[in-house]
Amino acid sequence: MAKIFRAVIMGPPGSGKGTISEWIVRDFALKYLSCGDLMRQNLRTKTQVGLEVEPYMTKGQLVPDELVTKLILHEINTNFKNEHWLLDGYPRTVPQAEALYQNTDLSCVLNLAVPEDEITRRIEGRWIHAASGRTYHTEFNPPKVPFKDDITGEPLEQRPDDKPATVRARLAAYRSQTEPLLAYYDKKGLLHEFHGTKSK
Repeated sequence: MAKIFRAVIMGPPGSGKGTISEWIVRDFALKYLSCGDLMRQNLRTKTQVGLEVEPYMTKGQLVPDELVTKLILHEINTNFKNEHWLLDGYPRTVPQAEALYQNTDLSCVLNLAVPEDEITRRIEGRWIHAASGRTYHTEFNPPKVPFKDDITGEPLEQRPDDKPATVRARLAAYRSQTEPLLAYYDKKGLLHEFHGTKSK
């Protein structure tokens, strides 16, 4: 029997992780497991774990390691047991990484390495038409008239988390959180880096 492929994908905000995850899941016929989606689903359906994480999520606090780990491992052991999968959004701390390593047979960790100036350029250039959700980019997909929606002519907006100061803060938080994780997985021989500035 072929070995089951199980991978974690990591990458900073703006690295293209969502798009690359879609390609990997489609091209290699993997199941996709998103920690954020799983938490929201458990909140909606009022499961036991959902009720436990709810007070943290509604206050915008970090959910404790043991609760997130319980949620992820339960999902893996229940719905992903004999499946090939790609895990996104977990682990976020070394204790979470250790729990995953001890309880699953992890094949590899894919890290999207994108220079911060490139990420900043990608995120800060994003503008949206709030009413329709249409997205533009000043460099890669500019509107016909600068800062105006192509269809309605209404002004475009920048999302609060796409503003320069917020982008810098998000990147700094990501860096301080993930550097220990990358070192942990590198030591285990599981880390594979891909440069997110290149296409497929």
